[in-house]
Amino acid sequence: MDDFEVFGSQAGSALTNILESDGVQPGIETGYEICKLIYLYHPIGGKMVDRPVKMAMNEARTVHVAQSFAFERRLRDAFEKEWQALNADAIIGNAARVSRIYGTGVIAMLISGEEDTNAPVDFETLYTKSLSFNVLDPLNTSGSIVLNQDPNNPDFQKVTGIKVASKPYHSSRCALITNEDPIYLAYNPAAFGYTGRSVYQRALYPLKSFVQTMRADDMVAVKAGLLVTKIKQASGIINSAMASLSAMKRVMLKKGSTGQVLQIGAEDSIESINLQNLEKPLDTARSHIIANIAAAADMPAILLNSQTFTDGFGEGTEDAKSVAVYIDDIRKWLEPLYKYFIRICQYRAWSPEFVESLKAEFPEFEDSWSVAFTKWTNNFEYKWPDSIKEPMSEKVKVDETRFKAIVSMLEVMLPQLSDDPTNRAALIRWGAENANMNEALFAQRLDLDYEELEFNPPQQPVQEPAVENDL
Repeated sequence: MDDFEVFGSQAGSALTNILESDGVQPGIETGYEICKLIYLYHPIGGKMVDRPVKMAMNEARTVHVAQSFAFERRLRDAFEKEWQALNADAIIGNAARVSRIYGTGVIAMLISGEEDTNAPVDFETLYTKSLSFNVLDPLNTSGSIVLNQDPNNPDFQKVTGIKVASKPYHSSRCALITNEDPIYLAYNPAAFGYTGRSVYQRALYPLKSFVQTMRADDMVAVKAGLLVTKIKQASGIINSAMASLSAMKRVMLKKGSTGQVLQIGAEDSIESINLQNLEKPLDTARSHIIANIAAAADMPAILLNSQTFTDGFGEGTEDAKSVAVYIDDIRKWLEPLYKYFIRICQYRAWSPEFVESLKAEFPEFEDSWSVAFTKWTNNFEYKWPDSIKEPMSEKVKVDETRFKAIVSMLEVMLPQLSDDPTNRAALIRWGAENANMNEALFAQRLDLDYEELEFNPPQQPVQEPAVENDL
């Protein structure tokens, strides 16, 4: 196939030239350029990288801070507002994408007014600064994420910092994520270091095979409209008149369309080319190639072949369960990036100014900023929604069963602790906290003053002596 020019750029595909090379064999290394080309131009390249991350981050997490309801609402709203202002989800997703393409991705934080990027971040004053974040690929950090290969060194295969254009960044100013863990002395040419691996590394050869199935599909599409005519010749000698007549018949057949009538000879026939025998081999080959790509990338094949789940993703089928486990693993993989942004958001959202506003709104709140911030961060948690969606009716049944068990426990234990106010208050707190987990039953959380409950136990009713009747 000859190359041709489109708007001054060479249309001869570099990706095709690489994948069609005889040098592409199972087990060869994937460099930076080939990984970039596969992601940009291969039909499955983008899906292998982006779809798992998008599915994992498709729904927002539920943030909780174990405080009174009014306080928790204010804390949660301030945190979520700052999270959105930083555009944290998009930055995390972009870093994960770069990591899956090349094997490693880096988030670098830039603070306005600070030139020394190698100094530790002063998080307590971070709320007064303007922040920006850059997502860096291995070409930006080339040579700085080599990782120490000395097994006797405390920094063995650990990242202590990065350099961007020879400018060092302190570890508190950056967050790194690798696709798979680094292997000792296993150099990754795509990431220019002894780091993780690209999602394409093991799948390069089947990705090449997939391009061949595309070519086969194209050939079938081109030939699908081909008509074969069988025209009886008038004699054994074909003169110019007979040739012209046959050519005229072919032209009329080519131009004929719906609503028109075409007359042919009694012994002539017209039929389409028979491609029926190609369907099964093409489908089988494509299915096996996609399965090989998925196995090489360690991901469910159903995410690549765009087929729907047999009974829907939320019905608990085996396919759905397999994908749910895979998505949960992706969320665990993203955990370091979330922790990095959670710390930044907490310092910026729950600043000393925020504490002063709470004191103005809640006069009973008297904690200093340091004490309050420590309590809030220690009681901070977030939860991902379930990967497999259950109908609301099923969730209500589960919560109802759990709540009945809580009530039964309280009915049995509370009478036994009537003379023990400390353990009685602890038991009631246990019941309230477990009841608050039943979000399908109770929209609002139950908040009690447990200290008041402990120091002011309910008074036992005074039983009057029985009066005897003398009859």
